[in-house]
Parts: sequence; structure tokens; C-alpha cells
Amino acid sequence: MQKPSNARGTRDFGPKEMAKRNYVFNIIRKHFEQFGFQAIETPAIENLSTLTGKYGDEGDQLLFKILNSGDYLSKLTDQDFQEGSKKFTYKVSEKGLRYDLTVPFARFVSMNRNDLAFPFRRYQIQPVWRADRPQKGRYREFYQCDADIIGSNSLLNEAELITLFQAIFNSLNLKANLVINSRKVLAGVVDVLGMNKHFVDFAVAIDKLDKIGWDAVAKELIEKGFTEAQCAVLAELILFEGNNLAKIDKLTSFFNGNTQGLAGLKEIEDVLGFIQQNGFVNTNIIFDYRLARGLSYYTGLIFEGKAIDIPFGSIAGGGRYDNLTTDFGLPNMSGVGLSFGIERMIDVMDALNLFPEIPFSGSKILFAYFDEAGQTQAFQYVNELRKLGIPSEIYPEVAKIKKPFEFADKKRIPFVAVLGEQEMAQNKMNLKNMESGEQELLSLQELMEKIK
Repeated sequence: MQKPSNARGTRDFGPKEMAKRNYVFNIIRKHFEQFGFQAIETPAIENLSTLTGKYGDEGDQLLFKILNSGDYLSKLTDQDFQEGSKKFTYKVSEKGLRYDLTVPFARFVSMNRNDLAFPFRRYQIQPVWRADRPQKGRYREFYQCDADIIGSNSLLNEAELITLFQAIFNSLNLKANLVINSRKVLAGVVDVLGMNKHFVDFAVAIDKLDKIGWDAVAKELIEKGFTEAQCAVLAELILFEGNNLAKIDKLTSFFNGNTQGLAGLKEIEDVLGFIQQNGFVNTNIIFDYRLARGLSYYTGLIFEGKAIDIPFGSIAGGGRYDNLTTDFGLPNMSGVGLSFGIERMIDVMDALNLFPEIPFSGSKILFAYFDEAGQTQAFQYVNELRKLGIPSEIYPEVAKIKKPFEFADKKRIPFVAVLGEQEMAQNKMNLKNMESGEQELLSLQELMEKIK
């Protein structure tokens, strides 16, 4: 028999891991709701026509496609097999697993436009799938936690999302920088160089800067049509170091009146001005005009969160998108969103020992007994505690008392109540604190007061 295993890039989560995940989920969800975001869910499966063409060529290649049901090859001709893998794929597959939560959200908004109050604030916590190469911090199935505001052009929305970022990471005691930029700034850079037609090539190459370094990025740009002289100009810009104001000054001089670039800078300045009033110390909000974000649907400000104390890649990201709903028949519906990468956030928190002591058993007390009479009484007691909202559990078998104690210890249940013949004769039970070892003879009412 073949040894069972997970599909590559996927993982199981036991009770201990789920306790940590739920701890982070609950904090994120609490802040989402405090900021007025409303929960939605969308299907795991979307039509490929919904997903393709939204993420750029590299993103489209990472879509998990689902074969059509039934005899999906019966209607194909010899010509179909000769047209190449891409055309062939779309003839045998009409659906795919969602790549992110933003594109399905755009579809949702378009389909439900008459039922939503705009600007619409939504949050969504669901898994997504990418046919990527699995490696540390990168999985094929992972959760995203997204907050989006759609139906408003106001830059106050960007400031709200930055403040949401601060609130969540502050609650998690996780130190992180949020790097911001504008796609308009990047467009202004290529416009100054006279390379407007190569904006996508430029954005894709610059997005790899942290991974491969400037020399490799410059080489890729030259291969795409940039000259060495243009790369030399870019190098002076890309390699410049300074604070937010110094970078704004540097770019203002570089743009020399370029309308598009200066519009992007104005967005950055306005948002940085807004967040001065959010009540947080915002020294971790960093303007970096080298930030590109690989997804092609971004049109304005973009964000990327990175842990400060450990190099771990992006742990949050997002940005402004103006045209996503247009493809679904709803033009002029600008939105902006921020996605929290729960998997990497948990990995970073684990590496830095940031999790508090989290009970991974939901039960506060386990009832144990020596005989069937004790079993019957324990079943009554456990249900009385549950009615009071006290998570309680009963050991299901008459067994030597060592077994339920070992069971409680393994599950980290903090209390065990033992019903023996003598205890039951007094309408009491022996309550043991599993951490201190202390034991007390208590009535049911006294026990309730003790552990609630």
C-alpha cells in the first residue's frame, strides 16, 4: 500500500496549528469589522473567462485549470490537438480555481451592483490556489484575508487601509514595514525615458529587484529593448537611498514637469498627509518608487508589507485598481484593497515566538468517573455546564483514572472533575487543576464559580 502524502504545496493543520491560525484570523476579522467592512464569500471555482487576462502572462500560467466533466475529448478534432497547448487547454477546461480574492470580488460587485451600498467595504477570508513552485513561505493552497473599498476614488480609502494595517500588526505584536508606491510614478519614469510601450516589461523587471538585484534587472530590461544609457539613468534613480521626503524631492526633479509622474507623487504626499492623523507612529510607512507589484490590474497606489525582524518576503500587499469591473460590464468603479498573507504571517510569528500561550483544546474541563453511575451523573453535569457557556467534555469510557488524566494532559484541558462513589454520596466531585496539581472537593455550583 502506498504511503499517504499531501499534494505538493498543500498542508494539513492539526489542533495546535489551527489554534494559532484561528488566533490570527480572529484578530484580523475583529479589525476588519471595526473598520466597517462586511463579510462575503465567493466560490472556489470560477469560469476561466473570469480569471484569465487579469494577472498578466505570468499569473495566467499559474492558474489551476479544471478539466471539463464527462468525455471532454470527444468533441475535439485533430486540428485542435495541433493548435498548441494554450488553445487546446481552453477547449478542454472552462473553469479554474481562484487565483486571488480580488478578481472574484470584482465579478461579485458587477453581479450584485443593485444590492450594494457604495462605497462598498468588503472583507473576505478564504483559500486561493496557485500552480507555483512550492518553497519556504510559498504554497499552492493558502488563505488570503482581503479588505477592499470599491466605488470611491478618494485617497482617504488608501489611508484607511494603511491604518488597518497598523492596527492589525500592532495587535499581533508583529513589527512590519508597509512599502507604498504608485503605478503612476512608475508610468512617469518610463514616460520620461520615452519607453511607454515597455511599461509592463519595466514593471515586471523592477518587481524582481529584491530577489535578483539591480544588475540582473538591468540585463532583463536591455533584453526587452531598453538601452544601456537608459539603464544608467535608471540606476541613479533606483539605487538612491533616502527618507520619504528625499525620495519625493529626487523624483520631482527627475520628472521635470512630467504630468503622469507628478500626479503619482501627489497621491503619495496626500496619503502620507492623511495618515499623520491616524494615531499610530507611522515611521514604518515607507515610500519606495522601486515597488512595482506584479499584478497587472493595479492602476494607482500599491502596497507591500514586509516583516522587520526577519527576511521573509511579502506578508501583505494590495493597491488601487480602476478597471477590474469594466470587464464584467460595470465601468467607472474604482476600488482599492489590501490583502494579508496569513500563511507567511504565521510563519514569521512562529519564527519570532510571538504567539501567546494558546489553549488548543476548546474544553475547560473534562469529567471522569469510575463506574456507570458516575458516567450517568457526569453526563448530566457536563451538559449543565455547557448550557452556561462553559466548554466542557466527558471521557466516554469507564476506565482506569490514569487514562482520562493522560487524555486531558495531552489535550491541555486545564481541569479534570472526578466523580467517585464517595464524592457522589456528598453530591460533590474532586476537581484537579492540571497545571498546579491542586485538588478540591466541590459541589457543582462551587465548581461552576471556580472555572467560569
